[in-house]
Amino acid sequence: MTRGPALTARPVGRHALLVELPDAGRTAAFHAEVLRRRATGTMPPVEEVVPGARTVLLDGVGDPEALARGLADWQVPPAADDDGEVVEIPVRYDGPDLAEVAALWGVAPDEVAALHSAHAYRVAFCGFAPGFGYLTGLPEELQVPRRATPRTRVPAGAVALAGPYSAVYPRATPGGWQLIGTMPDPGPLWDPGRERAALLAPGTRVRFVVADAGPAAVAA
Repeated sequence: MTRGPALTARPVGRHALLVELPDAGRTAAFHAEVLRRRATGTMPPVEEVVPGARTVLLDGVGDPEALARGLADWQVPPAADDDGEVVEIPVRYDGPDLAEVAALWGVAPDEVAALHSAHAYRVAFCGFAPGFGYLTGLPEELQVPRRATPRTRVPAGAVALAGPYSAVYPRATPGGWQLIGTMPDPGPLWDPGRERAALLAPGTRVRFVVADAGPAAVAA
């Protein structure tokens, strides 16, 4: 069922609705609007909201067909850049792909830290592994391709780039992203004992901070 040119809403099973958006910016805006309306009680009850790259899944909906019809009348403003909490991620820019990324950017390796940390980021969605957030905000001219050959093991705390996204690996996993740095203490990224296990949840704003050689901590 199509609702105007900006989104498509499709029922998924009996109690869920998958909303498809044309790009990452409008997906972020729609996700923010869902959370706002949910918090203010101005939309039907939804048990779970799961954003993706260009989708938002609304699960636990009593009447998906009725909600889909209602979406046609929504006015969705752009997501505000200053909306939401800010998490600071300290980074030592010492990654094994630092020189390669610098060459792709046309700068010296010691300039990568300043360029990467100069931008504001936001978690668009989570996936791949628990606590792994896909961060938007990297300018188009700084976007780089994934590695031709993925690594069999990327260490926890690795700060990485791939296409339009930045990320911090919360645990050791295989991966094909370009590694430009290290978060000294990645422990806070994923804590199952915390009420919100993922530090970098969708909608969270992120700022990368150049770390010195000593230990560093996450500040929210």
